Amino acid sequence: MTRFVHLTDIHVSHPDAGDPSANVAGNAAMLEQVVGIINAMDRQPDFVVASGDLTNMGDPASYGLIKDILTPLAAPLVLALGNHDKREGFHQVFENATSDAPYFHDAVHAGLHVITLDTMVPGHVAGTICDAQFDYLAQALTRHAELPKLIVMHHPPRIDDAGLPWGSIDMDSTNRLADMLRGHRVAAILSGHIHINQVTQWHGIPIVVSMGLNSTVDLLETRDLRLIEGRTIGMCDWRDSGLTVSFVPLTPEARELGVIDRARLLAFS
Repeated sequence: MTRFVHLTDIHVSHPDAGDPSANVAGNAAMLEQVVGIINAMDRQPDFVVASGDLTNMGDPASYGLIKDILTPLAAPLVLALGNHDKREGFHQVFENATSDAPYFHDAVHAGLHVITLDTMVPGHVAGTICDAQFDYLAQALTRHAELPKLIVMHHPPRIDDAGLPWGSIDMDSTNRLADMLRGHRVAAILSGHIHINQVTQWHGIPIVVSMGLNSTVDLLETRDLRLIEGRTIGMCDWRDSGLTVSFVPLTPEARELGVIDRARLLAFS
């Protein structure tokens, strides 16, 4: 079994970045807490994915802060970029390079071939996959043919023609991605962006979206977009039989109602 943790929509801002958003003030502290939680797990994850919106403003100082916070993480880390990120600031801090190029890459982690795409469209909320990345994906899918693929992309595919277009990649990219992935064993697509916990079957592929570490959306409010408190991490287990995802709530803080000890639990069987 391969275990990995899914983080997304971290939205960290450096205190000196001048971020006017009131709801990001505690995000750096929350990420520090999450790193501590992951490092304290009895079974360490084989890797950790952070699927975009690493920062809220995309400035180098904020990337420097998030890099410092993530450095103590014991497990290997897979990073992707989202619409709140800026490629120049990310490359400057994480790649020690001057570039505004999309950030896409692939590597094998614990028996999964992890392919990461950059769905950002600078200056836009919605996403896309550019031709260069589709060319890259076509080549990547031929590598490690014996291994299942895990696709990381901040914007999920657009599964509903009637859906809000800003919440996904565009329909052309969605259809092209579906065609390209057909016939390959894809463990899942990991995404964020829309700040809800959701698993959708799309052409037989689980699309796993986490609300992330900043806020969530009130799903009972169907007219307007109401943001409410809520942060989670995704605990993911991959077996030959398929994927299990458990969403671990971090806020609002849980109030303990009782504990059933392990010996009693085992006695239930």
